Amino acid sequence: MNASSFVLAVCMLAASSTVQGAPRVPASDDVVVGTLPSGGTARSPALRALRGAASQQPEDLHAALALARHHVALGRATGDPRHAGHAQAALARWWRLPDPPEDVRLVRAILAQREHRFDAALADLDAILARRPSHAQARLTRATLLQVRGQWPEAAQECDRLPSQVPRAYVAACVLSVAALAGDPWNAYTQLAVVRDDVPPDDADALAWLDGLLAEMAERAGRDRDAETRYRAALAAAPGDPYLVGAYADFLLDRRRDREAFELTRAGRAADPLLLRHAIAAKRLGDGFAGEAAAQLRDRFAASRRRGDSAHQREEARAALELHGNAAEALRLARENWRVQKEPADAVVLLAAAVAANDAGSVGTVRDFMTVSGLRDVRLDRLLRAAAHPTRASLRNRE
Repeated sequence: MNASSFVLAVCMLAASSTVQGAPRVPASDDVVVGTLPSGGTARSPALRALRGAASQQPEDLHAALALARHHVALGRATGDPRHAGHAQAALARWWRLPDPPEDVRLVRAILAQREHRFDAALADLDAILARRPSHAQARLTRATLLQVRGQWPEAAQECDRLPSQVPRAYVAACVLSVAALAGDPWNAYTQLAVVRDDVPPDDADALAWLDGLLAEMAERAGRDRDAETRYRAALAAAPGDPYLVGAYADFLLDRRRDREAFELTRAGRAADPLLLRHAIAAKRLGDGFAGEAAAQLRDRFAASRRRGDSAHQREEARAALELHGNAAEALRLARENWRVQKEPADAVVLLAAAVAANDAGSVGTVRDFMTVSGLRDVRLDRLLRAAAHPTRASLRNRE
């Protein structure tokens, strides 16, 4: 998937991250392995029980890991960044050790990746894999991180190194996710569709994840009907999943189906990415909530910067461009984001800002990346055509 196409959720693992036999290995941050209660998560019986166990046994690593993983899961499900802090607090005894337990390293790497501290995440993953090259979760997480950074040949190598006991669907998704980025997304789609059809119909979690991947491959290939079918199937299996809602909302917004995007994102406005989509739809519709949403987002982005969290820099660039009409600021933020991550959605935001700001240098940055990496995306093609025929002043090279 685009924004975090293959981002792993360590919180979804069982008590041990070791693959034994052929267990379920969550291979993506978009895999829904359980439905968390909506609202009142801090008061949920499960969370209370985990907190109680951890507080009664403060030196018990197993209890601490269970609590930390639950908080990571809550953060994934709700978009609330405070859960990352709670997860770290649960593992405070081990968090800053130079050589912490393996499972602590894995949680630490996942959270570092979510905060875009990629070098720190890689250091922990490399330490795990140096000792245990067959560690499936660490291997998959490393493949994910390299994809996000645009290091697709290296990501493909990680997929090839996955241990044989990892289920076929996850290996195929790893390999084909990279292939879809660095080549023909429709060819990757057709191959992954075959794998998806072999997944048992009662495995809603895997089906939601695979249909989400397929939807984005089809969208990049310009196969809108297939993309929409897959988005709807994914959301039917995982209603309210924040990543899927955001991806489908973008699909709708790109097609000026603003009312549908507005209604789709209404319930998820607590999460910054969904509030952004809701605000964009509201502005286009002339809804009075647009101004309030824009102010909320400005406050939330400022709070993220104070925490040192740049994970939503892409969203901040979109807000500057689509809510505030500030092309120069959008371009600045998009360029900062591009230094950190290079997924298709990052390229779209950078190129859109570059076109709006008449910046030939940034247009060239994206065009060159597409040429070198092999990235193919009809959204980028449309923007490049717009850059070639600007309606305002001729492009200025600001490099």
